[in-house]
Amino acid sequence: MAAQPLDDEKTAAFTLGPPLAGADLAVLLLHGFTGSPWEVRPLGEALAARGAHVVCPRLPGHGTTPEAMLWAGHREWLRAAQAALDGLSGAKKVVLGGLSMGALLAMVLAARRTRRVDGLVLMAPVLRVKSRQARALRRARFLPLFDLGERWIQKKTTDIADDEIRATAPLLPRFPLARMFDLFALQDLARDAETRLTCPSLIIGAVHDHVVETNEVLALADRLPFSKKVLLQRGNHIIPRDLDRAVAFAEIAHFLDAVAR
Repeated sequence: MAAQPLDDEKTAAFTLGPPLAGADLAVLLLHGFTGSPWEVRPLGEALAARGAHVVCPRLPGHGTTPEAMLWAGHREWLRAAQAALDGLSGAKKVVLGGLSMGALLAMVLAARRTRRVDGLVLMAPVLRVKSRQARALRRARFLPLFDLGERWIQKKTTDIADDEIRATAPLLPRFPLARMFDLFALQDLARDAETRLTCPSLIIGAVHDHVVETNEVLALADRLPFSKKVLLQRGNHIIPRDLDRAVAFAEIAHFLDAVAR
């Protein structure tokens, strides 16, 4: 039996803040793999309250039912994110902010649109996963080992330390195993994009992240020009919803003020 759809009100795309026309700053937020705009909405609200025009699309296949992810992969996610970025052409400055897989998308877009992107906020970019099974799958991704058509990965929770917030999180209960290969493809594209990134970047990791290797997150800041790294001492992977979100938001606000000057 197919899983019930998620709460559309929680997982919907959003646009916040003043109108785009003439906006001094526009921010495109991108959520994570199997997640939804719910993950980054508190950050969007905080930035809109400071006068930024904020947009967050719901990436294809995400935020509805597991079956919706059967036909949406990294090309569709990139296409949707790029369309959202192209829609911000009326703003004076544009910053891309991504969480987890959304950070990978932001890196790829910034490399493609170097003259249009003025800053990057990368929260827990999933450059290397902690899961041994996922790393083994990545190594075997080019081998004809099995048919992925009907294989699924179960998902029982999300990586948030705050018990109350985690209990309210919209959760996709399962997703096609084949989509992991799309995540790996984005990792490769993001790695390739690094040498073409020229804008300032803020890179935020969390000590207790159970999804990504935090050392890899922080090492990214050493490879990118004009970058700053922040290491949160509380909370897990979903930074904009977790215990140190106020610290992250303050760092992001300071970064955006510098970009907007």
